[in-house]
Amino acid sequence: MKTLAALLLATVTVLVGVPGARADEAKPAEEAKPAPAIETGSKVSLEYTLRDAGGEVLDSNKGREPLTYVQGEQQIVPGLEKALAGMHPGEEKQVVVAPADGYGDVDPGAMAEVPKAMIPADALHVGTELVARNREGATRLVRIKEIKDETVIVDLNHPLAGRTLHFHVKVVGVEPPGK
Repeated sequence: MKTLAALLLATVTVLVGVPGARADEAKPAEEAKPAPAIETGSKVSLEYTLRDAGGEVLDSNKGREPLTYVQGEQQIVPGLEKALAGMHPGEEKQVVVAPADGYGDVDPGAMAEVPKAMIPADALHVGTELVARNREGATRLVRIKEIKDETVIVDLNHPLAGRTLHFHVKVVGVEPPGK
């Protein structure tokens, strides 16, 4: 009987340290599943703040809905996607993305000259950003670079092309592939 009493005392001692635990609810530690890591095909939710090299905030979703994307489907810039691989929910990281792994270098040839009549009169200012649509219906952001007598030169480069991007990211959630 002494052996049985000692065994019961040991079981009670272990369960006392777990608030609300009962003997019939005790589970081996190996049953606890680790949080999933970001891998190809994972659906990822992120909180982020994007800054330029001088520290100016360019974009942020902090305090709003998280950004959701699928890892490996090129839905975010390649440098950030690569840096997020292997992270788990709750982890945070500072990521610096060079132009080549972000929106690319500025292409001086990515300019188009369009008739001035195609631009709304209230938008005819150097630096104005407009949404342009190609023949297939795809849209892209363009900026007015120069205004001439009859035409306007628009810059087709992404507004962040040629810039080093500084991200602070927090992984909010990860759904493994196939879920």
